[in-house]
Amino acid sequence: MEDKEAESAAAITTISDVHDLAPFEVPDGGFVAWCTVAGAWLVLFGTFGYAYTFGVYEDYYVRVFLTNHTPSSIAWIGSFQLMMPFLMGPIAGKIFDDGGFHAIEIVGGLIFTFSVFMLSLCKEDQYYQIFLAQGVGMGIGLGLTFLPSVSIVVHHFKRRRGLASGIVMSGSSIGATLFPIMTNHFLPRFGFSKTIRLTGIMVPVVLVIGNLMMRTRLPPRSKRVGNMAPVDIKAFFFDPAYMIAVLGTFLGLLGLYFPRAHFAFSPLSGSQQELAKRVRCAVLYIQLFSVQHNIDSTLAFYSVSILNASGAFVRVLGNHWADVYGAFNTQLGCAIGSGVFVLAILGIHDRVSLMLIALFYGAFSSAYLALTFACFSSLARGPEEVGARTGVALALCSLGTLLSGPIQGALLTSDFHWIRPVAFAAANNDTRLRGVFPYNADPTCTSYI
Repeated sequence: MEDKEAESAAAITTISDVHDLAPFEVPDGGFVAWCTVAGAWLVLFGTFGYAYTFGVYEDYYVRVFLTNHTPSSIAWIGSFQLMMPFLMGPIAGKIFDDGGFHAIEIVGGLIFTFSVFMLSLCKEDQYYQIFLAQGVGMGIGLGLTFLPSVSIVVHHFKRRRGLASGIVMSGSSIGATLFPIMTNHFLPRFGFSKTIRLTGIMVPVVLVIGNLMMRTRLPPRSKRVGNMAPVDIKAFFFDPAYMIAVLGTFLGLLGLYFPRAHFAFSPLSGSQQELAKRVRCAVLYIQLFSVQHNIDSTLAFYSVSILNASGAFVRVLGNHWADVYGAFNTQLGCAIGSGVFVLAILGIHDRVSLMLIALFYGAFSSAYLALTFACFSSLARGPEEVGARTGVALALCSLGTLLSGPIQGALLTSDFHWIRPVAFAAANNDTRLRGVFPYNADPTCTSYI
């Protein structure tokens, strides 16, 4: 009799443990799930997509609006903005895991929208106003909305989590293609303030629609059945697979943004400064390289749009392959491809080569970045840990995004020694391989996204 009671107690304990690890049933798609994907796509379109207009504004600040500040100091606005979604990962991840999905999405969306319209009120040559609105305010808004929007697919998909995640991530690529083109055409016609209001009015519209469409299946922690222990973040730092992946991603981010990095990190002067100023739109190293080598500057601008647009398609395709072949396996191929096409930038000599390199580098680098979330999520023990795992990793990697531009600009120098930043970026692609290689044979690394 005692043996039976002991077996019964053990069975109850086992059931309780399983329940703690899986606090809710995850479906595999359905109407609500795909509506959530569409809503998250809209959120990334309106936030990260809009944030990529900084390249347009940076050029305008250098030439017109902040002429009493150096290009390097102006570039820190965009660098700080890009760092915030990574740095705020632990905060956003903790709130997301605790069941506060809609609360953090609403607060983040309000902060981002408020900051966009505050930017339209900034005065000429008032650096601190623009830094607070565009760097800090919009950066915080991005930090609060980005991770929850990407991670919400975990609540709705089993087999096709990678595909759903890729579709969501493509929203930022489409926004990064459309918003810079709109802003570039509006600025000469309507001026700074009106351009921001005309483009910014789309932001609250898509954020409201997106939030109405998204649904979470994870209740607040206080309402969950069972005694689920809180996530042990300290344990992450003693997980070798997790920490090696973090290190590889940190080093990889030092080189990933090279073709996307802003020219203003380079201390240009004289005729070289005038050359850079002729690039009137999203000023990227690949664009500056093309203009310096006498390729049509208008075509160079559209190469940036091609780079972002190609990323939209391949982010979906790459994450679908992650469902089939494994997240780390797929990211390995993307790391190799992006490294090859960073080196290929040195071979740009005509329009065709420019278009091809923009197309393929945009594809491989965008897929690599999107797969980062799938890789970190696959190392989580369950859906309730995804936000914390991904958030901590993003925070640890945030310094890589902050330092990337200054390092590459210093390597480039005012004499345009292109081989130096190109070699640095390509070498960091090799470092990325070391971060993913130990796990590239593990097909179980597709567990949660």
